[in-house]
Amino acid sequence: MDLQEFDAWCRSFLEIDGLAGIDDSLNGIQAGRSDGPVTKVAFAVDACLEAMRRSRDAGAQVLFVHHGMFWGKPGRLVGSTLERIRFLLENDIALYACHLPLDRHPVVGNNAVLCRALGLERLEPFGTFHGIPLGFKGSFPEPVPLDEAVRRVLPDGSPPLSLLAFGPGVVRTAGVISGGAAFESLQAIEQGLELYVTGETTHSIYRLVEEAGINVLCAGHYATEVHGVRAVAEKLASETGLSTIFIDLPTGL
Repeated sequence: MDLQEFDAWCRSFLEIDGLAGIDDSLNGIQAGRSDGPVTKVAFAVDACLEAMRRSRDAGAQVLFVHHGMFWGKPGRLVGSTLERIRFLLENDIALYACHLPLDRHPVVGNNAVLCRALGLERLEPFGTFHGIPLGFKGSFPEPVPLDEAVRRVLPDGSPPLSLLAFGPGVVRTAGVISGGAAFESLQAIEQGLELYVTGETTHSIYRLVEEAGINVLCAGHYATEVHGVRAVAEKLASETGLSTIFIDLPTGL
């Protein structure tokens, strides 16, 4: 497999072109490499210099990330952006980004994997962004204590950024949108959900969710978005036999 074939493989199941109109991320190949075979792909959440260094050290020819380097419009090649590009070119490593397509995929997406971790059933699309649902909602086969739901999202025991426990102590329904989707808690309120799971929090929703009587778990942007890149790494290794590595660089945020 070469880089163009890797790109075609990704596009065969991720909506990279279909979401181009609403996703500020420049999804797909953000930095190319020389011709030649791709035998190992590194996966990380963020396109930071440390992830690139570890990709080089692991012998990877491609770094696949959820958060790439380019957003919305062309940026200046100065400062850390220049250093990252210089590092990729000097080490002949391609950078591949996949943002919203990796959030909303029904199998390997961040939200789908989180729903499976929670044990939700009867999943339906949830949480519209520019008219496109990014997350999922569902119900538990049996009511689950709130602290158990938190444990399922954060099985390593790490504390959430915020837990606004204003709903029932035992929950029957939940909605999930990973990352920075605190305001989508209002859609969870509108749909009568008892638990809403996302990554980041904001002061602006506090009184609204308090008065609505809903639980909002903000588990961390990074913690809710490691799942998609890991799932794609597993899929790539299984379907193609390529070697993969996941580079874990948590931010605590």
